[in-house]
Amino acid sequence: MDVNNVKSQMRKGMLEYCILLLLHKQPAYASDIILKLKEAKLIVVEGTLYPLLTRLKNDALLSYEWVESTQGPPRKYYKLTATGEQFLGELEASWCELSNTVEHLKAIQVE
Repeated sequence: MDVNNVKSQMRKGMLEYCILLLLHKQPAYASDIILKLKEAKLIVVEGTLYPLLTRLKNDALLSYEWVESTQGPPRKYYKLTATGEQFLGELEASWCELSNTVEHLKAIQVE
């Protein structure tokens, strides 16, 4: 079994949750999202992020607004919708359950 494949699958599963967490704090431009994910050691490329943002928008979890830029063309800033906020709350509850389960299993002493 390839540990890198498992790690990749784990990251892929967390990516949507992490993006929603970032956008819960404030609207963001796609490049800013990538930068913040890289700072958190979750490496993502534009080719992965843009389709995911589009899917989240199509699922009514995100919206966007065009904002004029002093450094070129207008930028698309993504933000959570009310539905996105509710979905994030559900993901947060699921994450807490999963985290508690893993911590419980790690704490079990084999006899």
